[in-house]
Amino acid sequence: MTRLGELERAVMDVLWDRGTPATVREVAEVLRDRDLAYTTVMTVLDRLAGKGMVERERAGRAWSYRPAASREAFIAQLMLDALDLAGSRDAALVRFARSVSGTEAEVLRAALESQSRADEAVAQSQSRADEATLDSQSHASEAVAESQGADEAVAGRDG
Repeated sequence: MTRLGELERAVMDVLWDRGTPATVREVAEVLRDRDLAYTTVMTVLDRLAGKGMVERERAGRAWSYRPAASREAFIAQLMLDALDLAGSRDAALVRFARSVSGTEAEVLRAALESQSRADEAVAQSQSRADEATLDSQSHASEAVAESQGADEAVAGRDG
């Protein structure tokens, strides 16, 4: 995942906060207190598009930009990338879990429990699908055997 520079982050914040696609001019207007040239904002958005951070489409003669992913998805990917840098992912996760507030720990706990229930439901569904596949294969084998038996009986009668 791409780390963002300070200006790139400011531009992304505009797009994330806005919630709808924006043109270069609209982004520049929100960032007017930074006294940025239109071309600077255009260059930043072009680079963000090249990095896959924003998607763009034509809006008349101008381009309209929107985030390729939510702010939360971006931050989650940054966290996963940081874990990849750890010598021990488990140790880093434990250290992180011990550093969050009680409220944040509750949010993590609820998310983990929800994920666990979802994983369990998927496993049960897969198990039922596997059983149904085996059952249908068994029925198909029985039908083939019956068909072969009937063919042999006919052949014996005709022979």
